[in-house]
Amino acid sequence: MPEGDCTELGTAALVTEAEVEALVRGICFKTGPPRTVGVEVEWLVHEPRRPRLPLPPERLDAAYAALGALPLSSALTVEPGGQLELSSLPAASLMDCVSAVSADLTAVRTALAARGLALTGLGTDPWRPARRLLHEPRYDAMETWFDRAGPAGRAMMCSSASVQVCLDSGYEEPGPLGHGRRWRLSHLLGAVLVSAFANSPMLWGRPTGWRSTRQAVWEEIDPGRSGAPPLDAEPREAWVRHVLDAPVMCVRQDSGPWDVPHGMSLRTWLRGGGPRPVTRGDVDYHLTTLFPPVRPRGHLELRMIDAQRGDDGWIVPLAVTTALFDDPEAAETAYRTVKPLAERAGPLPAPHNQLWRDAARLGPSDPELAEAAVTCFATALDALPRLGASPGVLATVSAFMDRYVVRGRCPADDVLDHIDAPAPGRTVTS
Repeated sequence: MPEGDCTELGTAALVTEAEVEALVRGICFKTGPPRTVGVEVEWLVHEPRRPRLPLPPERLDAAYAALGALPLSSALTVEPGGQLELSSLPAASLMDCVSAVSADLTAVRTALAARGLALTGLGTDPWRPARRLLHEPRYDAMETWFDRAGPAGRAMMCSSASVQVCLDSGYEEPGPLGHGRRWRLSHLLGAVLVSAFANSPMLWGRPTGWRSTRQAVWEEIDPGRSGAPPLDAEPREAWVRHVLDAPVMCVRQDSGPWDVPHGMSLRTWLRGGGPRPVTRGDVDYHLTTLFPPVRPRGHLELRMIDAQRGDDGWIVPLAVTTALFDDPEAAETAYRTVKPLAERAGPLPAPHNQLWRDAARLGPSDPELAEAAVTCFATALDALPRLGASPGVLATVSAFMDRYVVRGRCPADDVLDHIDAPAPGRTVTS
């Protein structure tokens, strides 16, 4: 979950629409050679032998207080439903990132095990109902906003977990590592990543009919908040328009509950249509309430991948994605592989088009997505040694490819193998 802005409301400078355009244009794509990589890993927390049992909030609070005392290199945060997130620092290489987060996860798992708790990597909590444990003005406002459209927002807040890969925007100039190419690649390859790493076929005690219920949940929330801007425009200009036209989720207050407006865009607010003038802090905060599948934050934050099971399952999407973006040869092959998917996506932005919907519902049982995944994984495996990947990382990626990708399977299929088949056509919220 994106962090909140810490700017004091009473001291923040007021801004105009032109200033906001310049601000967003300047901070969204910071270009240069791709040099750093990061990852944010979210986990469900439960008792190992009783994973269906809701945990008392006071027990989680005590466990998380103990984790807060650990000397971690990653930032540790708690999501509204009690999910745990570790966010790495920008690392100078893939292996630096893997080593730092692996060490942090070992420390976290050890501390939780001492309290009878464990981490599980699934895109959605398969059994426990959505229950919000964090009661803060931000999350109160989010819940109010999302509840207007149905239960998908609560599922996103309280029952979902992901692996988010963070990569540099790329060069200003065109080419396989240029920011324009990487922006387009992220939205086409993103559907392949949804499919290959789908790991959430259940929600609230039943199968949903989707391989990635987590992605289906994201699709159901407000398109102005969860959708990408059009890909047929220059990335900076498209993102600026998207930010200005996106609905404002909440207007922060110094005290008391935050206002939750109806249908007010940031552009409308800047033009005098809100309860008070807009501050720089309001703009910063608005940016954290936009949840597209790829969010430009100076770097590219790829948000479409379900959380993965196992101690090192998260390493696979991190390694594969990094290789396909940061190795020039692999980036060119990946782009040629996924470029034909644009026709299937059609004019609607991700994730609200047929390509992304099929990726979430069908996973790699979709032949076109399965074929693209085989090529992309093989390309990544070829490129990873050039990025300095260790034999252990190569073996982990290779094992995932053999177990799932070449067999047209995804982690969700392992879950479905042990339960009754989902009803055809069932939706997330039915």
